[in-house]
Amino acid sequence: MSAHHDADETRDPAAREAALFAELPRFLAHAAAVAPGLRQWLEGHDLSTINSSAALASLPVLRKAELMEMQAANPPFGGFADTALLKGARVFLSPGPIFEPQAPGPDPWGAARALFAAGIRAGDIVHNAFSHHMTPGGYILDEGARALGCTVFPAGVGNTEMQVDAAAALKPSAYVGTPDFLKIMLDHAAERGRDLSCFRHALVSGGALFPSLRAEYASRGVAVLQCYATAEFGVIAYESAGADGAPNPGMIVNEGLILEIVRPGTNDPVADGEVGEVVVTSFNPAYPLVRLGTGDLSAFMDGVSTCGRTNRRIKGWMGRADQRTKVKGMFVDPKQIAELAKRHPQIGRARLVVSRDGASDAMTLRVEAAQVLDAQVIAASLRDITKLSGAVEVVSPGSLPNDGKVIADERDYTS
Repeated sequence: MSAHHDADETRDPAAREAALFAELPRFLAHAAAVAPGLRQWLEGHDLSTINSSAALASLPVLRKAELMEMQAANPPFGGFADTALLKGARVFLSPGPIFEPQAPGPDPWGAARALFAAGIRAGDIVHNAFSHHMTPGGYILDEGARALGCTVFPAGVGNTEMQVDAAAALKPSAYVGTPDFLKIMLDHAAERGRDLSCFRHALVSGGALFPSLRAEYASRGVAVLQCYATAEFGVIAYESAGADGAPNPGMIVNEGLILEIVRPGTNDPVADGEVGEVVVTSFNPAYPLVRLGTGDLSAFMDGVSTCGRTNRRIKGWMGRADQRTKVKGMFVDPKQIAELAKRHPQIGRARLVVSRDGASDAMTLRVEAAQVLDAQVIAASLRDITKLSGAVEVVSPGSLPNDGKVIADERDYTS
């Protein structure tokens, strides 16, 4: 039995990157022709030259707030969809609100790889406890499992007693859903004397899988892995397991996606290992999103997984990148801190700390610099850009936390 879903997963990394960037200019040219919103967004850029990671980084990051504005002005998709490909497909509405169309073809969200890595195989019965209402979560896993050759029970959310009864009768070997609902099902089944020992594998998402919960599932005979997915892209990255069933470090980036990590609030990729915002470009012909900022934080890991899959790995979900913060009644945005750092190129990294000074808000800009800086000059730039006064503290390179935060709100409202 193969250890991998297909040969793409074990390609030479350089060959994978070359194939993606060879296809990207052709994809962008067609996408801009059929999606007027995307064409307008990328206006002024020569898309035929976007054939490398450095060239891709020259394009602007599209963030969800901007996408929502475009969809509101030009409903439902803001001009970012090829409506000719939507016949016979589904359309979803996620919180925001943001509309997302389903791409054509089997497994359009790339979930089969994550299911396979979690030990789920053709012929398995999958209990799908993700929501099938408005948002695509349930359909992302449904399409992937059926493409893999599984039989799927679309359980949805809630109705715990009925779900337990259905699982006891169908005896599914696999569960997909949020990390905590499987425990609710197992505990409820135990209370009622129902046997759910049929569950052997699970792929979870949409919540935190704490190590203690994973260990509890293992003690009950269920090997649980997780994936990182969004409504726009489906499965972005997923875990794999070693021969002993224990999860390998990090999450493997899904095939067919270009993933970047950028400094929050900017278009600029960070150095490998540094925490930043996950930005994704897909080759979805129905919904061509280029450099969409997910708003999630993560970081690249060194090397490849011991499972043999050779794509890059990320550390998984590490928080949210949207750090826009109100100070003294005015919003301060990470973009403004990035602007300040570009105004003073001798600054390495910068972090604005918002705190309390008695009953008032206070700001301190901490900047890394290998050379002497004039704090008063930096403070003047901070005041000019944000229209707010703040202190400046120069710190040594590498001393700021590597957590992706450009603005750290440390105000304590409990006293």
